[in-house]
Amino acid sequence: MNAPEPFLVVENVEAVYGQAILALRGVSLTLGEGGVVALLGANGAGKSTTLKAISNLIRAERGQVSQGTIRWRGRDILGRDPSALVSDGLVQVLEGRHVFPQLTVEQNLITGAYVRGLSKLRIADDLERIYAWFPRLKARRQSRAGLTSGGEQQMVAIGRALMTRPTLVLLDEPSMGLAPLIVEEIFEIVRQLNRDSGVSFLLAEQNANLALRYADHAYVLETGRVVASGAASELARRDEIKNIYLGGGSAAAAKPTRH
Repeated sequence: MNAPEPFLVVENVEAVYGQAILALRGVSLTLGEGGVVALLGANGAGKSTTLKAISNLIRAERGQVSQGTIRWRGRDILGRDPSALVSDGLVQVLEGRHVFPQLTVEQNLITGAYVRGLSKLRIADDLERIYAWFPRLKARRQSRAGLTSGGEQQMVAIGRALMTRPTLVLLDEPSMGLAPLIVEEIFEIVRQLNRDSGVSFLLAEQNANLALRYADHAYVLETGRVVASGAASELARRDEIKNIYLGGGSAAAAKPTRH
């Protein structure tokens, strides 16, 4: 009997911007349902492009997937409308803490529920669910999002995505520009969501030490290629991976592993 296909399968994907710049070069990865997978690599390695290829937000930046396949829950999603993917349960949290600055924290969160066409009662229930995960947001619910701290804005962005009731969250650079204690708090919430609600996460992160503590599996990208992969605990022990992130070596020295 054949084993079921993984929850998300990215196979031999190439992506280009403006029909000229090759950003991904044969990227392949898998994510099992209920898993947490990290994409590691320096700025420009292709992490964000990989996420946008999956969510199809790459088209908003004059990009496209020129080769390969992307399957989620056994279905081909390559080129699907991003809003349709959100309705089905796949949502991306973009890098940079994107919020509607003139709207309140609560109004920002409510925008995430529109795709589901919920009643006011259901929206109120879901808001309380978000506030249980992010107590800071409940305290700031009537504050303009643009006047909140960077950490609170990141929580708003994640909370808004969770209002769509996703089964897969693509989380791009959640630690960028945030204080270490706030970053730990956000990653603990990711762990709780994964453990208690079964939400799967594919997260792009430059902070390898942090990501490897919270992920089950990880892939290392360099110049648009996967140069290493494996269990997070295994990669955390590998000297060549440590050297990449301590600046003492090249990712080219890290040979890909099969899984």
